[in-house]
Formats: sequence, structure tokens, C-alpha cells
Amino acid sequence: MKKLYISTVAAALLFTVSCQNDFENSTEDVVVTSGEANFSKYISLGNSLTAGYRDGTLYQDGQKESYPVMLSQQMKLAGGGEFKVPFVDDNNGGLLFSGVKISNTKLYIKSFTNGVPDLDSANSGQPKIEVTKVLSGGFNNMGVPGAKVSHLLAPGYGNPMGVPAKTANPYFVRFASSPTTSVIADFVTQKPTFFSLWIGSNDALLYALAGADDNIESLTPADQFATYYNLLISQIKNTGAKGVIANIPNVTSIPSLTTIPYNPLTSLLLGQGNVAVGEATIDNLNTNLYVPLSQILTAIGAGDRIKPLSKTASNPLLIKDESLPNLSQQITYAAANSGNATLVALSAYLGATYGQARQTNSTDLIPLTTKGKIGSTQTLPTGIPATLGARGISFPFADKYVLTLKEATLINTAINSYNATIKKAADDNGFAFVDANAKMIELNSASGIQWDGVRYSAKFVTGGAFSLDGVHPTGRGYAIIANEFIKAINMKYKSNLPLVSPNSYSGVTFP
Repeated sequence: MKKLYISTVAAALLFTVSCQNDFENSTEDVVVTSGEANFSKYISLGNSLTAGYRDGTLYQDGQKESYPVMLSQQMKLAGGGEFKVPFVDDNNGGLLFSGVKISNTKLYIKSFTNGVPDLDSANSGQPKIEVTKVLSGGFNNMGVPGAKVSHLLAPGYGNPMGVPAKTANPYFVRFASSPTTSVIADFVTQKPTFFSLWIGSNDALLYALAGADDNIESLTPADQFATYYNLLISQIKNTGAKGVIANIPNVTSIPSLTTIPYNPLTSLLLGQGNVAVGEATIDNLNTNLYVPLSQILTAIGAGDRIKPLSKTASNPLLIKDESLPNLSQQITYAAANSGNATLVALSAYLGATYGQARQTNSTDLIPLTTKGKIGSTQTLPTGIPATLGARGISFPFADKYVLTLKEATLINTAINSYNATIKKAADDNGFAFVDANAKMIELNSASGIQWDGVRYSAKFVTGGAFSLDGVHPTGRGYAIIANEFIKAINMKYKSNLPLVSPNSYSGVTFP
């Protein structure tokens, strides 16, 4: 009989004890059992969240702290077998395809601006992981970064010939059993006795991170999602394996979309650290752009779109909102007849550029990736002052740089439908269910989540749960997720796997 020491939270789970202390408690002679489950052949299915992706890439230390690895370690206490991971070659991450870089190395913090980290990947080194160097043997962690639900069903998703055309996934290429196989086929062939499935976030998240720009990504329609998901579940069900499936967090709950304020334009920022220079810049912008535009828009009944900038307060970004009525003709006409020689000369340009422009408001979400683009230079037609080419400041950000309330609502409506499909699949097939969406909401709450005296939240960097890409967890965040899976497994299958301690895993590395 093996004597185990686990945290008080795990003890409470096992014995329904209500009190909680901030130290380790002996469970005396507790025998960890699998209950009604069989953990001898556990295989995890999913996307980057399953693979252990973090800091914008996949690297070894992240893979070692993936939630399936944590689950497998606890399952070994109850008869679980070997858990093989398709490890990448180093801790820099990034990918090469036939020697050509196709993805960057991991992110790091190079400095801070107004308390927000400035991120880069250049100093992490050049990628050394060659996609065409295929690994042999079946693998238990079958998380494929970038995969949508339909991708797990697709034959040839691991064919290296499809990587340039993006019909195949470079991460799956590395460990697919053949170029013609599918993820689900390789899963079925290994005859799992237990599985975990967390898939579907990319069906909405990639679209959200692209600012809901249909030219970059697409949002999977709810009916298609249901069809693909149920096909996937049916093939999993046919293996006879028991398992656990998780739903999808709403996009508004992740720091990648909640960290950058809608109004980051201050005198300090516009002056690149010099307030006096910033104030002079604001005066120039107001004189040559904001005041004239505000006056024109007010005259045609759209004065709420753009207001002059303040030298003492934080100002919103300038964006193009494709849902707005296009006032190009009205702006051109008003500028051409203003009597102001400068406006007359720029009238056609002003109409073409600012017909659907507005300033951001508190309901708009600014992706982390947009931060580095603020003030970047837009190429302008000949004769247009260069000062009008600063993206987000004097030139409206394109759709891909901002997620509006209308777009976020559309995405979250789709996610709600996805989650209804996932919950029904769990209920109809007798699988354990993890409400990952509820956990992300809890992380976003003012109190966050406490573990043995340490508080975790969804706040970027300082919250401890999310890595530098603002989408994927840290090792500690993955441990929080692992515990949700463990609790769901124990409840459904009457097992008593002990929880893991998030405090024992890695967080964000500061400079």
C-alpha cells in the first residue's frame, strides 16, 4: 500500500472535506484507483492547447508541462501506461520546412512600455526544427497546433507536400504515421482505453485574432461544427474507450484580446517618451486632421465618429469600421467646399480614407499583436502628407487589427452553439465533461483562482496563468486546466486521481 501526500484541495475532492489549509496534508494510506476507467492506454486529442504550445510556439519545456502529460503522470498511479510525446528538438521552438523558416521562435519580454510588455522573438534564436524530419512510432499526445475540428478528420493532414499550400499541418507532418493518414485514423489505430478531447477553439479563435477579417480567416458555421464534431465523436466512440471532453472559452476571456486598452494614445506614447513632443504632435494632428474631420462629420450627422485628441487624457485609436455607412461622398463634398485650401486639395483622399473611420470605444477589443503596429507607416498616394500615414493614429487601422463588439458578439454566439454541441456529445455518449469556459470566466473574475496561497488570474503576464502570447497557458495555467480534467474524470468514473499543484510548474519568465 502506497502512502501519498497531496494538497488539501485534492484531499477535499477525495474525502469531501470542507476545510482548506495552505500546506500539504497526508492522505495517510490512500490507494489511488482508476474506478470504472482504464488508463493503461491514454491518448489525448486536440490542438495547441493539448500539445503544450505557449509563448507563441511549441518547445520542449512547454510540451513537458502540457495538461495531458500531467494527467498521464497521475494516471500512472492508477495503472496508467507509457505516455509518448512527439517532442520538438529544443526550447526555442519555431519551424523550418526544407530549410526555410515557416514559424517564429518563442516570445520573450524585451522591455516594458507603460507597464505593458514589449515582446519579441528574435533573440530566441533561429529555428532548428525541420518539419520534414518525420518521427516514427505512435504517440499518446496527439495535440496538433492550429487544428480545427474538421482537420482531425482530414486524410493527408500530415502530408509534407501539402504544407506550402496549407492543406497539411507541419506539426502533424512530424508525427503522422503516413502522408495519407488523418489524426483520428492514427488515434483509432492505437486502440486507446482512455482519451481526452479538447478541440474547437481554433474554429472561432483564429477568426477573432484576425479581427474577424474574412480575407484572412473564416468562422466555422455552427451547423458545420456540429457535423464535424459528431463525426469525430462517433469514431472515438467506436474504439470503446472512455474519456473526457472539454468545451471552448469565449474569446473575450483571453488576455490576447483584453490587455491592450481601446485608448492607448497618450502624449507620452505619441512623443515616444517625451510628453512635450507628444503634445506638439497632438496639436498638429488636431489642426490638420481631427478638428476638420470632426467638424465635417458633425455637419453631416455623424459627429460621434471622431473627436479631437486630448493632451491630458488617453485617446482612442482610429479604425475603419466596415459596418458603418460609408460617408466618402459626403466627406469629399464637404472638404471640397470648405473654403480651406488644404482640405480642398485633400478632399478626394479624405473621403476615400475616412468614409467608414471612427475612434475605438470601450466595447472594441485590440489584439496584442496590434500593439506593435500602432504608429507604423502606411504608404500613401503621392502628394499626401506623410503625417497622415501613422496607422491607428492618423490612418485608420484595417479590420484585421481590431475586433468590434458586433464581431465579438457574432463569434461568441457561434462558440455558445459549439459548446452546446460539445455538452450534448458528452451527455449522449457518457463521457466526462469539462466546462473550460466557466473556468476561464472564473480566472477573469476579480478574485481569480487561489491555490495554496497563490492567486491566479487571466491578467496578462502578472496573472500567472497565461503565457506571453496571451492565448496559451503557462505551465501553471496548464496545471489549473489539468485539475479540471482530473475532477471531471474522478466524478464520472469514480476514480480518485490526485490533483496537481499549479505552484510546482513554471510561469512567465521576466527579464
